[in-house]
Amino acid sequence: MEEAVRAHLLSMDGVLVWVAPLRAGKDRSRLDPLLREVAARGVWVSAHPDVILKMGVKEVLYRTRELSWGADTDLYTSIDDFNERFPAHLSGSGLRVLKQNRGNGGQGVWKVELAPGVSPNPGPHTPVKVLHARSIPEELSLGAFMSRCHIYFAGDGKIIDQAFQPRLPEGMIRCYLTQNEVVGFGHQLVKALIPPPAAEHPGAAQPGPRIMHAADAQPFQRLREKMEREWVPGMQTLLDIPTASLPALCDADFLYGPKTEDGSDTYVLCEINASSVAPYPDSAAPKVAAAVLAADPFCHQAALISLRGAAVQRSAAEVRNPCNRQISWDACDRASFVRGTGIAGLLAL
Repeated sequence: MEEAVRAHLLSMDGVLVWVAPLRAGKDRSRLDPLLREVAARGVWVSAHPDVILKMGVKEVLYRTRELSWGADTDLYTSIDDFNERFPAHLSGSGLRVLKQNRGNGGQGVWKVELAPGVSPNPGPHTPVKVLHARSIPEELSLGAFMSRCHIYFAGDGKIIDQAFQPRLPEGMIRCYLTQNEVVGFGHQLVKALIPPPAAEHPGAAQPGPRIMHAADAQPFQRLREKMEREWVPGMQTLLDIPTASLPALCDADFLYGPKTEDGSDTYVLCEINASSVAPYPDSAAPKVAAAVLAADPFCHQAALISLRGAAVQRSAAEVRNPCNRQISWDACDRASFVRGTGIAGLLAL
């Protein structure tokens, strides 16, 4: 099975891969080594697993915290480190958000605060209030909660500790990029980490629709300018990522930070999604197709493991390479790729 997939990918000029880090108990532990191998043998791969490990994990929040998209952020690299430092950080910094290093869809994301009236020197039995991004509020001891988080250190796991952003109810802005160019935005009112009123019915906890906008949408031009002129170049320098290695499609999720003295918005980065990006604005598809041709001007055969591959396929038909050949997109949607090769377990879908 794996040999058939390897042969299939090696027959391609390029491979676009959008597969979530975690899904239904599976991960990318078999997929990523295969992608590294085919990339080393000359196939263009985006996003490359090594690039994802630099910018598409929560640790990017800590490693780029000196940029103006950063907030009060800490990093715990082991259970002992977490046990030693987190209680004091929680006591001194107030409401915190903990995030496992590699995850998606709110998995391993917690809002944590001390219960009212407790000692300023919390111990294992100190009560805390916690809210998981995919659950309901609960109260338990600090020791019990921290033990629950130890699973996030499995393997080379880490936990990122970030200050809670009070403007979360105003929504999240998703900034879509093709390499270092902003190609669209999405704005969504989120419900994760916001306690639901007691009277709300269960469906009220669902997020609102994500409203897509083109890259030139006026409300987001300050954010676009910051991304293209300051933050993406700054991230590239800090993480040592050449422009040509940036993903053909990724997104950066922002929350509103404190307003400036003149009333302007600021933005706080809460994650970068480079493993699996869906949905995305239709305006992004031509840019993705062009990025493929920019990487390999003579590309005429590509494999696409995606959620919305058809949109990229249609756009690729409008972007010609120097030989005036269309890219032939093989397996242009995730379902057909999995059915055609029988590798659902390998792809961790």
